[in-house]
Amino acid sequence: MHDDTISIILAGGVGSRLHPLTSDRAKPAVPFGGRYRIIDFTLSNCLHSGLRRILVLTQYKSQSLQDHLRDAWSIYNAELGEYITPVPPQMRTGDSWYRGTADAIYQNLYLLERSGAEYVLILSGDHIYRMDYDAMLQHHRDSGADVTVACLTVGIGEARSFGVMSVDAGDRIVSFDEKPEHPRSIPGDPEHVLASMGVYVFSMRLLVDMLRQDHGNAYTHDFGADILPAMVGRHKVQAYRFGGSSGRVTADRYWRDVGTIDAYYEANMDLLRPVPAMDLYQGDWPIRTYEGQHPPARSVPGRSGREADIVNCMLASGTLIVGGTARHAIMFPNVRIDEGSMVEESILFQGVTIGEGAAIRRCIIDKDVAVPAGERIGFDLTRDAERFTVSERGIVVIGTGYRFGESLT
Repeated sequence: MHDDTISIILAGGVGSRLHPLTSDRAKPAVPFGGRYRIIDFTLSNCLHSGLRRILVLTQYKSQSLQDHLRDAWSIYNAELGEYITPVPPQMRTGDSWYRGTADAIYQNLYLLERSGAEYVLILSGDHIYRMDYDAMLQHHRDSGADVTVACLTVGIGEARSFGVMSVDAGDRIVSFDEKPEHPRSIPGDPEHVLASMGVYVFSMRLLVDMLRQDHGNAYTHDFGADILPAMVGRHKVQAYRFGGSSGRVTADRYWRDVGTIDAYYEANMDLLRPVPAMDLYQGDWPIRTYEGQHPPARSVPGRSGREADIVNCMLASGTLIVGGTARHAIMFPNVRIDEGSMVEESILFQGVTIGEGAAIRRCIIDKDVAVPAGERIGFDLTRDAERFTVSERGIVVIGTGYRFGESLT
């Protein structure tokens, strides 16, 4: 356990680009990979890295997230100084909600200062990756940095979605630009940039000083836009390369920001590749989550005697395929696929049922939706867009509890 470090997970974003999956839940609470929530990946990294003091800063539509933290992550012992604590806005410094990543932490400085920690690890609750934060903390100490920023190499076409940095020969950051229009490529590699992962280690005293300075300025109160650019050149801001050989987790170098429907869909489909970039069956760094009390998944023949046809799927407990067909699909607990129906390249959340003879292709269907017998979705996107959300790449999304034949407006 790292007694000298407190971890803060930023989990309060609106997640508007993931609508309707975020219509009733915060982005970190969105289900992922057949059984997990997105935040489980960050929390599992903390667990395996020996970090036992964690604050989760919540804000928008946080009830589902708080329920999940209670059900899946009530594993630490408060008597030993361990905790995972959700922290909603408390208006301690004024009458506003969190106004940015830096302001969210500023409003909770009292929790940091009374922790007695020497270092602060700042994380996002909405990325999919494995990472040994212990190795990054050790790098921070060994380098004598004031702040360390985890980074990875991305294509220059993606750079406008990231904070982009330049480093010297010793990986000290010499420039930092948040979502630049004209990003600086890596010297000698014009097709790639060095991008921030939104994972930071600060020395406590400096972080407190920087947040108080930022609070007095009329800026966006954001780490990438305000805090880090102001520190470059004035303090030792060090880069930490993600996916290196240091650390205890197998280096798969997989990191995804699942901030849009298409990015979320592709990250789930990545899990179905013959050799997935992130292997959920990797034994040295398991992802923890809540496991409900469901019966085993099962396939059974339909009334006609037709057997279920299952090809390259992930089936959570309680899933029942009754003479139906499922190909390249991810199913959360208690999904039912009835006789003669087909589900292809889709993600079905908990409690979804697919009626007899229905056909579903390239869909994301949220909890407790009953697709009627004979329904076809994903084959006529113009018609689908009249009823559902259709992403830029043609993924059809049906919101939680949707009732066919009824208007929810």
